[in-house]
This record gives sequence, C-alpha cells and structure tokens, in this order.
Amino acid sequence: MTATYLTTEQLSERIHYDIRTIRDRLKDSVLLEGIHYIRPFGGRKLLFLWEAIERDIGACSSRQAPLIPMANGGVAHG
Repeated sequence: MTATYLTTEQLSERIHYDIRTIRDRLKDSVLLEGIHYIRPFGGRKLLFLWEAIERDIGACSSRQAPLIPMANGGVAHG
C-alpha cells in the first residue's frame, strides 16, 4: 500500500483549514508526528499522511454524543 503525502498547503485545501491553523493549532495536538505527519530525512519540511488523517479526522466528533441538530445549523449537546 502506498501513502499519499501532502504538503501543509495541500492538506489545507483538502480539509478547508487555514495553513496557519494547521501549523499552530492542529500540529502536535491532534495531528501527531509519526502518525499523521513525518519530517522526511530529518528536515524541517512536513509531509502529512492523508490516509491517517482521513481515518482519524472525525474521531473526536464521534466520541461526543448525543448532538441535537438545531434549525440555525448549530447543534445542542444532549
């Protein structure tokens, strides 16, 4: 099986998060080195592993239950 490696910019386009948010808020809190991203050849550049991110992207949301949809598009925690 081959992995799909994405730059921060490419990941930003796929998950619709700002590049800065990925680097400052998601990296090392929910996106973990060695699982969701690597540093090829020990450098500074990050490559994100799409399959791992796709697998885990909804994990936090699915643990919160139940959510009650509201007419304005928000949700109420039940």
